[in-house]
Amino acid sequence: MPDYQIVLVLSGGNALGAYHAGVYEALHESGIEPDWVVGASIGAITGAIIAGNRREDRLDRLRALWQPAGPGSSPASLGWMPETMRRTMSVMWTMAVGRPGIFAPLGPLGSWWLPDVCAGSPSLYESAPLGKTLERLIDFDLLQSGSVRYAALAVDIETGEEVIFDTRHQRVEPDHIRASAALLTAFPAIEIDGRAFVDGGLSSNLPLDPVLGEDSCAPLLCIAVDLLPLTSGRPKTLGDVAGRMQDLVFAAQSRRTMEHWKRRYEADSQKDGSLPPVTLVRLSYTDQGAEVAGKAMDFSSESVRRRWAAGLKDGQALVSRLQAGDIRTGLSGLAIADEAME
Repeated sequence: MPDYQIVLVLSGGNALGAYHAGVYEALHESGIEPDWVVGASIGAITGAIIAGNRREDRLDRLRALWQPAGPGSSPASLGWMPETMRRTMSVMWTMAVGRPGIFAPLGPLGSWWLPDVCAGSPSLYESAPLGKTLERLIDFDLLQSGSVRYAALAVDIETGEEVIFDTRHQRVEPDHIRASAALLTAFPAIEIDGRAFVDGGLSSNLPLDPVLGEDSCAPLLCIAVDLLPLTSGRPKTLGDVAGRMQDLVFAAQSRRTMEHWKRRYEADSQKDGSLPPVTLVRLSYTDQGAEVAGKAMDFSSESVRRRWAAGLKDGQALVSRLQAGDIRTGLSGLAIADEAME
C-alpha cells in the first residue's frame, strides 16, 4: 500500500470527458484507485460514477455513460465524410436534438423569453435527463459512505462564490452534480436550498484548490486531468480560432492555479513548512488536431472512442513512469510533473 493518498482531479469539457474515462481505465487496470475524486462539470459526473460504484462496476458504468444513447443520439453513419465534416455534422446534430440521457433542447428559442420554463436561469437546453442518468449509474448511498471521498465544484450564480459539495461534509445528490455541470447559457442553473448554482468550470475548470487547500498533513499524489490544452499551433481557420479561444479561457485558469500554489509552497518552505507534501501530476488531452469548433458538443461514437483511447494511452504512460519510480512521491513541498507534453 502506498504511504500517500491518491487524489484524482477531473476538469470540465463536456463531450471531451471520454478522455477522463480512458485515463481512469489505465489507472484501474494497474491497480491504482483514488482515495478522493474532485471534479467540475463533466469531471464531476465522471468522478461521481467512479466514487459511487464498486471497483468492479466502475468501467462498465463509465461505458454506459458514453455509449450511444439509443435512437436519435447521433445522425446516421457519417463515416464516408472527411473527418472535419463528420465531426462538424455531429456538433450540429447535438445542438439541434441534444444528447439523450444528458440534455434536451427546449425549442428554437430555448427559454430565453420563457423564464418560467427553467426556474434556475434561462437556457437553450434542459438537464433533467442527466438527473435520471445519474440515478441509474450511481449508487448514491455508496457515494456518500464508500471508501472514495467525492467532491464537486459549482458556482453561485448571484454571488460568484465557489461552492464545493463534499461527501465528507454533506450528502451529495443528483442535483449537486447537475449544478456542477450547469454551463451557462446551455443549461439552467440548479436551485439547491434557495441558491442557484452553475458550472464550476466557469471559475476553476480544473479544481485543484479544494485539494491543495485541504487542512491535512498526509502526503498526496494528485493526478489532475485537464481536457483543454494550454498550448497549440496557430489557428488557420475561423473554426480553429473559436476552438482555440475555448482552450485558452479554461486552460489559463489551470496555469494560474498551479502558479499560485507553487508560490504558496515556496513561501511556506521559507517559514515552517507546514503544508503537506504533494506530487502534482498533470495530464492534458493535447492530441486535438482532429477536433473542431464546438468539439465539446461532438458526442459521436467515433469521436468518443478516439478520446477514450487517447486517455488510455496517456494514462498507461503515466502508470509506467510511476511504476519505474520516475515520478517521486512523498517529498517535501510541491513537486509538479507535467505530463501534458505541451
